[in-house]
Amino acid sequence: MTGSLEHHEVVSRNEWLEARKMLLKKEKEFTILRDQLSQERRKLPWIAVDKEYIFEGPKGKETLSELFDGRSQLIVYHFMFHPSWDAGCSSCSFWADNFNGIIVHLNERDVTMIAVSRAPYNKLASYEKRLGWNFKWVSSYNTDFNFDYNISFRPEEIAKNEGIYNFTIQDPHSPEREGVSVFYKDPEGRIFHTYSAYARGIDMLNVAYHYLDLVPKGRDEAGNEFPQFWVRRHDEYGKQS
Repeated sequence: MTGSLEHHEVVSRNEWLEARKMLLKKEKEFTILRDQLSQERRKLPWIAVDKEYIFEGPKGKETLSELFDGRSQLIVYHFMFHPSWDAGCSSCSFWADNFNGIIVHLNERDVTMIAVSRAPYNKLASYEKRLGWNFKWVSSYNTDFNFDYNISFRPEEIAKNEGIYNFTIQDPHSPEREGVSVFYKDPEGRIFHTYSAYARGIDMLNVAYHYLDLVPKGRDEAGNEFPQFWVRRHDEYGKQS
């Protein structure tokens, strides 16, 4: 990456404007395609959620229905935090740094957004306090919720390097994985699962990555076994590893 920056093409202002306008045309085409894709996403068929789940959070025990908090749409970020871990996933923490400021705006559009993890609630509350977050975060400990939505994996699946993740059978690489799921509750109180995304499918939820995509070095993650090799919890940058 450094070499390509050192020898990057430099042109006049007018030549730059021509090149920028050509790219702008492609960006507009992409925006239209993204809008069309979003519409197709909303047209997906739904699955009725008939199973009861009990979560534990700042309000104590709550059902999935209660987590909607009086709204009809619920976004669940599946935050990687195994019950045996002492801290949440650093990459999920990177995503979660985007949550606090937007939830008030989502609420105004009839959307509740929360995070769900399998670790006990006392661990979630402690970790959330450490990182200065205040979004709602609940525990699905002792429920099938994480397993039913294919973001937690049982020991036998890990042993066989085989689990269902991102809609295919593959090596999950970890007992917990990242994702997002969306639910809708109709006026009669029936709940439907409308959408889920995993892995690179949740890139769009990380605003920092969108900013990095604008700068000359981009994400600058190529050539590393794990793209997010550089990511730390926000209170760990500058500390000795």
